Amino acid sequence: MASTKLSKLELTIMETLWTQGACAIREIHDAFPKRGRPAYTTVQTMVYRLEAKEMVRRAKKISNAHIFEATITREAAERRLIDDLLGLFGGRAQPVMAHLIEAGKLTMGDIKEAEKILRSLKKDEG
Repeated sequence: MASTKLSKLELTIMETLWTQGACAIREIHDAFPKRGRPAYTTVQTMVYRLEAKEMVRRAKKISNAHIFEATITREAAERRLIDDLLGLFGGRAQPVMAHLIEAGKLTMGDIKEAEKILRSLKKDEG
């Protein structure tokens, strides 16, 4: 894969493909809110960059329009973004977790779910 990093605009395009399924560039462009919508050519360039990164592919062609679809799941993209973020902290999750708690973005429910996953992983290992 050429690059695994996703810009905010690329992530918005991917979100459209994950939500709506395969789309033409015009449909992706139209999915942006009218206020602050990037130019059609900007969206087109970003889709082509995503194609070069092998995150989207041309599924088919209807008349002159190529229909693009995601080749990576939302979950895989989220994992990559989180791995990139943790890489900034030397792979340590504690500073990120501390910030999420202090910012009120991590609830007790989130912690209980994380504990459940950790117990399940530990059980699978042992």
